[in-house]
Amino acid sequence: MSETSTAPEEDARPSLLSRCTAFFVYLFERLIPDPYVFAVILTFVGALLALFLAPMGTPKNILSSWYGGVFGILTFAFQMVMMLVTGYALASAPVIASALSRLASIPKNAPAAVSLTIAVAMIASWLNWGLGLVVSALLAREIAKRVQVDFGWLVAAAYTGFVVSTEGLSGSIALSQATHGSALNIVEKVTGQLTPLSQTVFTRFNMVPVLALFLVLPLIFRYLGPSAANARFADPDKLRTEDLQQKGKEKTGTLGSTLDHAWILNLLLVGFGASALAIQWRQNGFSLDLNSVITMLLLAGLLLHWTPAAYVAAVQRAARVTGSLILQYPLYGGLMGIMTGTKLAEALAKAFLRFSTAHTLPFWTYVTSLIITFFVPSGGGHWAVQGPFIVPAARDLHASLAATTMAVAMGESVANMLQPFWALPILAIAGIPMRRMMGFMVITFAIALLVFAASLLFLIPGV
Repeated sequence: MSETSTAPEEDARPSLLSRCTAFFVYLFERLIPDPYVFAVILTFVGALLALFLAPMGTPKNILSSWYGGVFGILTFAFQMVMMLVTGYALASAPVIASALSRLASIPKNAPAAVSLTIAVAMIASWLNWGLGLVVSALLAREIAKRVQVDFGWLVAAAYTGFVVSTEGLSGSIALSQATHGSALNIVEKVTGQLTPLSQTVFTRFNMVPVLALFLVLPLIFRYLGPSAANARFADPDKLRTEDLQQKGKEKTGTLGSTLDHAWILNLLLVGFGASALAIQWRQNGFSLDLNSVITMLLLAGLLLHWTPAAYVAAVQRAARVTGSLILQYPLYGGLMGIMTGTKLAEALAKAFLRFSTAHTLPFWTYVTSLIITFFVPSGGGHWAVQGPFIVPAARDLHASLAATTMAVAMGESVANMLQPFWALPILAIAGIPMRRMMGFMVITFAIALLVFAASLLFLIPGV
């Protein structure tokens, strides 16, 4: 997507925060490569660390682990593509597009647009991380059609909302510890007890930092905007043209065309899929996992586009933004394979356990999580690596099991602000390079880093 550097005539003196952010933007735009190249570099960094630090870091094991990881992540990679495509297609339905348009028409200037985007993104991400990624990116596109705002700043605001995703209702780490018999319920395997969301998500040490970030980030981001001379804006006409290209084929009166526009086919498929989803929930209990979110996005899109032709056209438009994901996710799968197969992640986790106490274990778990997330950015995979070591340590030290568990989730969400793995869908929808956004994310990273660290040190009861 093209951007224009046309600036407004008036240019207020930039704030200290704005000048600081401008430095990071300048730095990232010159130092950070394309996300694909970033993934390649991380692969070799992980391999070298495994070679020198991992207990099983032999060249043969590194290569074998990488190969297994590349193909082991293909299911997840396709799930992410499907979530992006179905979410994008749903948002292009007339009723959803109209709702986003009305929401995007509320802010009248750039600071207000950025604050609204963060607020909406945080609420959506806390409710469901997949919903947050899609809704925030599409809202940023809609706002960019109406408000002259630096697009990197606006997209960074959209991704900033993701900082509370793992602390919310769809966080895989918290949900798995509350689910009896889950393969990832390590707390239950070690202690025989479930950890309900009332002990993880709905606690003071989790909700206070989430609410603090909800209040602080929209306010601080208002002062991060670049000067008018340095701002780069989206091309509103290009965005509108791209959206208009989603129209389906015209009905011609032939049998094939009649079937293409047969609304009854969409309705039957919606009923079929909804029944299958209801059976799954009845058998396994209600949960919003990746598969159920994709299914709901698909069914809602079919229903709101009404005809097969209209939905196919929307999906074809959405599929054009998934190219970068298809190549990069397998590389991250290989990196995760190296981290787990060579036991490098285990070595990193154990290093911080040696000097932890009952009071400091959650904090040092959080620090370890920050490091591991750069190499294992998938929540479930991350917990499978770190959980088996920190849960027994929490039990033996009589530390808070719930807080130690959530410390992993908090570290993951903070590190994700600088790790582009989860930013890829937003970048794909927005159509901007990673380096254009990441300079702003340093501020989000720094604020969230301190807020969650303070919570783990001072808000955990009974320690």
